[in-house]
Amino acid sequence: MATIERYTHGHHDSVLRTHSWRTVENSAAFLVPHLVPGASVLDVGSGPGTITVDIGRRVAGGRVVGIDSAEDVRDQAQALADDNGLTNVEFQVGDAYHLDFPDDTFDVVHAHQVLQHVADPVAVLREMRRVTKPGGVVAARDVIYGGAVWHPLLPGLRKWMDVYQAVARFNGGDPDGGSSLKAWAMEAGFEDISTGASIWCFADDADREWWGGNWAVRALESSFAPQSIEGGAATLEDLQEVSEAWKAWVADKTGWFAMPHGEILATK
Repeated sequence: MATIERYTHGHHDSVLRTHSWRTVENSAAFLVPHLVPGASVLDVGSGPGTITVDIGRRVAGGRVVGIDSAEDVRDQAQALADDNGLTNVEFQVGDAYHLDFPDDTFDVVHAHQVLQHVADPVAVLREMRRVTKPGGVVAARDVIYGGAVWHPLLPGLRKWMDVYQAVARFNGGDPDGGSSLKAWAMEAGFEDISTGASIWCFADDADREWWGGNWAVRALESSFAPQSIEGGAATLEDLQEVSEAWKAWVADKTGWFAMPHGEILATK
């Protein structure tokens, strides 16, 4: 399979609904000690902006900038900040490989679920390091898809995992990138690196409906579907099977799903 660099998830409504669930508490708790009043923060790959806006609340008096490659998503994020009255938060269209800021600008540079999607995560980390002040931190958290576990063991969910792994790699990413964060940071020139891990777990009715219900739609309607077929990872029939498996998982009261994540705090 040929390899390109392309964002696997795209920006379908089902994807943005999933991403809009994210907050500092459930997706960046390891960063909380560094989110002090007055801190300047850059959020790389900010998406719909829910984590960025949460950061803005925690660093009152500090400047917070979120960047994303998609202009319409940037506009949605800015509207969220404006609706919450956060005048210290702004969103820009940007490129993680070429951050439009001078050297040594931010106290914290953060990326959540970004490095797994880029073809050269070391280059992105070097660029994040460049715009971080001496003594500041680069923070990253990424999933390890291959470590996910679930119940019941539906064949359609096994197929989902196999297809997702193939599509993500076809698109130039690493779906298990969370396990490589420390290695990538070392290659990017960091020496002082703190590492950790955390887990998302979806089990109650609301969480199953949110996670599995969105994936039932994403499997057929988001950019994941045509990319799966284009790359030869799945047929339309395969994707229909995956979607039905997610619906069955949502309906099963015993349903449980856990996704591990790697985390790093790298000091410049």
